[in-house]
Amino acid sequence: MIAIIGAGNVGTALGQRCRGAAETFVYGVPDPAKYEARGNDLHAPVLGVEDAIRQASIVILAVPHAAAASVAALLSDWEGRILVDATNPIAPGMEGLTVGTATSAAEQLAAAANGARVVKAFNTTGAENLANPRFPSAAAFLPVCGDDASARAAIVDLALRMGFDAVDLGPLRAARYAEPFAMMWIHMAYACGHGRSFAFARMQRTTAPGAGGS
Repeated sequence: MIAIIGAGNVGTALGQRCRGAAETFVYGVPDPAKYEARGNDLHAPVLGVEDAIRQASIVILAVPHAAAASVAALLSDWEGRILVDATNPIAPGMEGLTVGTATSAAEQLAAAANGARVVKAFNTTGAENLANPRFPSAAAFLPVCGDDASARAAIVDLALRMGFDAVDLGPLRAARYAEPFAMMWIHMAYACGHGRSFAFARMQRTTAPGAGGS
């Protein structure tokens, strides 16, 4: 069972991908009653945040970064659940990140969520691309990192089945690169005028550079 914490643009986009991958999931929100009328649109049960977490083995944080610590504090022991951090510590006015270089938001979350296996993923592109990661020539590139190898592998597998080009970046400290990478997408989308209908893709040669030609 997957619990998606948050039912905004990112949360509902990830819910759409979970449906596409035939995953059973619930939403966790602070006030489930607000979403009762939307239940058919969401295509999943809407529970309180803690109730949703306790039902799940994988929890995806699709909330603003400022709410991450309060979610982490809901359980005194996460009992080995995989906690996927899809947040970014974006500064007011999207003027950069509030955390970076020597640590990352994901590493701070891991320190706060006792017993959780924290994985960074689903943070490097916009909600539209999370809802539909397929482009005519490629799938949207999705970096995944975490200190627990089995948890990381589980989220790479989930993301691949969701349709992303998911790539294992190794330990959670690689979130120090994934979070600024997300800021580059935001900068291009808004400051550079590219809009939100693009994603980054990975290209890889099958032969060494220069092999078989000039």
